[in-house]
Amino acid sequence: MKINTAFILCAGFGKRLNPLTLDLPKPLIKLKDITLLETCINLVESLGITKIIINSYYLKSQISNFIENKKFKSEVTIVDEGKKILDTGGGILNMYNHTKEENVLIFNPDTIWKKNYEEEILGMEKLYFSKNIKNILLLVNKKLSFDKNLNGDFNLNNNLVSKKNDKKYIYTGCQILNKKVFDNYKVTNFSITQVWNSLIEKNELYGFKSTNDFQHLTDLKTFKKLQDL
Repeated sequence: MKINTAFILCAGFGKRLNPLTLDLPKPLIKLKDITLLETCINLVESLGITKIIINSYYLKSQISNFIENKKFKSEVTIVDEGKKILDTGGGILNMYNHTKEENVLIFNPDTIWKKNYEEEILGMEKLYFSKNIKNILLLVNKKLSFDKNLNGDFNLNNNLVSKKNDKKYIYTGCQILNKKVFDNYKVTNFSITQVWNSLIEKNELYGFKSTNDFQHLTDLKTFKKLQDL
């Protein structure tokens, strides 16, 4: 089995990057003359995925114009969140209304998604289908984080995720998810963390360890440091 569709989350305000994001959506910030969103889409396309769904809310016309002008190889659909922002959980569930796929690959574009993630994501996909699971997160040891101020989110043991002990692992912003985890949810404002916590309680949330250096556009200070690399 193979993932055919990717979701890219582009609806947020990016307030921690003010003043850059006062008139520019965070996914369109450039590093090394390429936007975060384009870097992410390039990785998605390198994985052989041909359908991409992007959600938008804040400064959404700029996202639409960018996609229209770039003319990517993949089929890109933009989903408007409407009058109120939906947060990560509600946003993902709303995007599912625009695809028949049950299993999707989901990205936060504020991570610098270089092509060296390709092999790891394919490995994560293989584990996902071989174990017949519903949600798997790409995690990285916080020692590999460019931003040393980031705290760990999870513990990882034999690909099983928990929040016990010392939480050495950070969520990279990439996961594979099955629509069935949303069976008890409606399209409203809620965080994907609620879904993760529910799965953790049942020992059903899985993780795959990344060994890449983790570069994430956390805030303005981190952005300036990344520019200097």
